[in-house]
Amino acid sequence: MLIDKVYLSRKIYFASGHRYHIDDWTDEKNKEVFGPCNNPHGHGHNYELEVTIVGPVDQKTGMVINLTDLDKILKDSVMSPLDHRFLNYEVDYFKKTVPTTENIAIFCFNEIKKLLPIEIDLHKVKLYENSDLFVEYYGENYDFKNKKI
Repeated sequence: MLIDKVYLSRKIYFASGHRYHIDDWTDEKNKEVFGPCNNPHGHGHNYELEVTIVGPVDQKTGMVINLTDLDKILKDSVMSPLDHRFLNYEVDYFKKTVPTTENIAIFCFNEIKKLLPIEIDLHKVKLYENSDLFVEYYGENYDFKNKKI
């Protein structure tokens, strides 16, 4: 019997502070490129992360994944390292990577993917910095030319 694959999405919320800054640049260059986001004291956001996975529906449970299991994966991969953290100083990945919305989405994608069961794929993450700024990341296998994975 053919088992259909289903896309399942879950939202989580976290708050983080950050500063856009490249150490190799002068203060003037950082201010020119990043503007107020280069404030030495940083600034913060209440992020909304939408995670979409895809996998077969289990014939017994009727689920792609138990939401309790997915919630634990999201807590371990995103909430624990990012929630109420100043990213530049408290998250190793962002000590050398500017914590832009784009880079935070990539971080989340890679960390979530590590913890998913092998039969489930991470389709995308969509990270909202606020209501009018968000990014979507489909992983490194996304084919931009043909707009497909």
